[in-house]
Amino acid sequence: MEWDGAVNAWHVAGDVYRMGRREWLTEEGWRQAYRHGIRTVVDLRNETEIRRRETDPPVPRAALARFDVVLAPTEDPDNSEFRELCVPYLNDPASYADNARLFPHLLAGVFKAVAAADGGVIIHCSAGRDRSGMIAAMLQDLAGDDDEAIVHGYQRAMRGINEHHRNSAVPHPYERFLPEDVLMPLLESRSRSLLEFVRSLDTADYLNRHGVTPRELAAILAKLGR
Repeated sequence: MEWDGAVNAWHVAGDVYRMGRREWLTEEGWRQAYRHGIRTVVDLRNETEIRRRETDPPVPRAALARFDVVLAPTEDPDNSEFRELCVPYLNDPASYADNARLFPHLLAGVFKAVAAADGGVIIHCSAGRDRSGMIAAMLQDLAGDDDEAIVHGYQRAMRGINEHHRNSAVPHPYERFLPEDVLMPLLESRSRSLLEFVRSLDTADYLNRHGVTPRELAAILAKLGR
């Protein structure tokens, strides 16, 4: 999605989109998103991560007032098992199953937020790759997407944030731009892990078991155009 300033912004399905941190969008980017039908932003980050950087564009409060921003983190960073498994953070689909096992109530909360959302929805984390990637893969599973489409969704997000690292004004503390010969093996291994996760989960059953009601599931499917 070519919303001004947006990093790693992609269409998932129907009226649902994904991207990196929302603070990258300019005022014009928010106008473009609004014209695209976006009314709700679901932020998957933890509250301590949410802050402006000096390099973020200034955006008047009025430009953001038309959007409902819902905080729905996918993890508890203070959980000791999570910290041991996902160091320094969730950055590989091989850890998605552990995230789903440890925090089912949090993942269910994300989907409840999508079900309750007004208008089009953006889900976002920091990079727009893994927390967003986990939720996007589950949404694509609900939408009935095939393996190729689910893998494509993750790979373009992985490439998108990698390209951002090439010229980012703020160097990432752990990641750098990866040339193609380094990136490709990661894409292949992480794509296999992603499919193993989503195909073993059964998203609809998982959500049902953790409190997402049939009415909410129907609302999510409607958002996905299904």
